[in-house]
Amino acid sequence: MMTARRMDAEGLIARLPAVRGSYTARASLADLTWFRVGGPAEVLYRPADPDDLAAFLAARPADLPLSFIGVGSNLLVRDGGIPGVVIRLAKGFSDIVFDGTECLVGAGASDVRVALAAQEAGIAGLEFLRGIPGTIGGGLRMNAGAYGAEMRDVVLAAEALDGRGRLHRLGPDDLQFGYRQCGVPQDWIFIRARLRGHFGDRAEIAARMAEIQKSRETTQPIKTATGGSTFANPPGHKAWALIDAAGCRGLVLGDAQVSEQHCNFLINRGHATAADLENLGELVRQRVQAQSGIDLHWEIRRVGVPLAANEAGEAAP
Repeated sequence: MMTARRMDAEGLIARLPAVRGSYTARASLADLTWFRVGGPAEVLYRPADPDDLAAFLAARPADLPLSFIGVGSNLLVRDGGIPGVVIRLAKGFSDIVFDGTECLVGAGASDVRVALAAQEAGIAGLEFLRGIPGTIGGGLRMNAGAYGAEMRDVVLAAEALDGRGRLHRLGPDDLQFGYRQCGVPQDWIFIRARLRGHFGDRAEIAARMAEIQKSRETTQPIKTATGGSTFANPPGHKAWALIDAAGCRGLVLGDAQVSEQHCNFLINRGHATAADLENLGELVRQRVQAQSGIDLHWEIRRVGVPLAANEAGEAAP
């Protein structure tokens, strides 16, 4: 059973500041993640807009655990769920506005939607976003990239709120982008960004995005419950090739499987638990290390507590 503290989500909500957005007790996160697994958020908060979020952060209890999620495409929520408050950006963070060749976009806007809006506006240079199944905020956090480009190639500026709700305006150097990472503190949450494009032909932009989508459909298991690329590419290597060489293509644990189509993807065959998926990923890491001597590092973000720890009343890691 959950501990008394975890069960008292309504009591936690009573401690939280009044907001214009919404609080939901024991909200299902499996419904919000692409893997379709995982336990609930103790409390899910959907802020109405950046001002609402800033006021919440400024007034929240200092001991309150906070987590942030986007569209759940690169996320594995453990079966015990996530203690404290999980923040998910909603409609008030999804505006897309073009100013010449620049795009001012909310952190909650999906990458695909931004790419399509840029195509409609005749702005080239953002086509690669069509191949990234996440949000702009998540893309900033991990310097997301695909098809020859990444966020650091197009970001002119970003804005983020720190853990106390203070606004920070960041330039490219402040973001400290690296391979699948940025240097912004983990407790800051991105709220908007300014992206750079250039004028282009709408038909050519559309053709490039169609090419990207066709490539994804051909090479990736995008029509199954998955979480995108599981491991980052080690320097000088491709993660999928290391996994394949270690004999892990198609490997099964519980109802989780290493994809036959692209072996750097884990898939939920229908009834997998988060533990199945995480344990399978760790088994892959062990086999790759034994075969090649190379350590794979998770690209998928794993959050929350295992079910056994939750039942025992242990704190989240």
